[in-house]
Amino acid sequence: MTPTPSRTVIINAVDPSATEALGHRLGAMLFPGAVLALIGPLGAGKTHFTRALAHGAGVRQPNAVNSPTFVLVQEYDGPLPIYHFDTYRLPDSQAFADLGAGEYLAGDGVCIIEWADKVSDQLPTEHLRITFTITGEQSRSIELTAFGVKYVTMVDILHT
Repeated sequence: MTPTPSRTVIINAVDPSATEALGHRLGAMLFPGAVLALIGPLGAGKTHFTRALAHGAGVRQPNAVNSPTFVLVQEYDGPLPIYHFDTYRLPDSQAFADLGAGEYLAGDGVCIIEWADKVSDQLPTEHLRITFTITGEQSRSIELTAFGVKYVTMVDILHT
């Protein structure tokens, strides 16, 4: 069961550079055990945003970030390890659990999950849901929904 959101804000990104700037800012705030659940259609910018998050979090080679669709999870080295999941091709949320996702989610690294709506029942109670909506050729509406005190703090800082 998904908890009641503690805070939701919507940020309008007029172009990819605005999406990157938000990703950089959020990446700099990541903490051990952070879980980010990315939701949005194909081409909405989830992987692009993840690359910016990794850069902001100090990943040594953020340009190496790409969609892990065919390998399901990729790890990026930085001050905090980042585990980048793509659940698009999984048949159900049990397949995500069978991958050992629970160990990642309970660990000290950062988990970024694309297509997180497919595995929402496997997510920890406290996490940050980031929903991308295509609003134009280059623009996106990015809804940040915080579940838990740490995530509310992040969203409040990003919204100022």
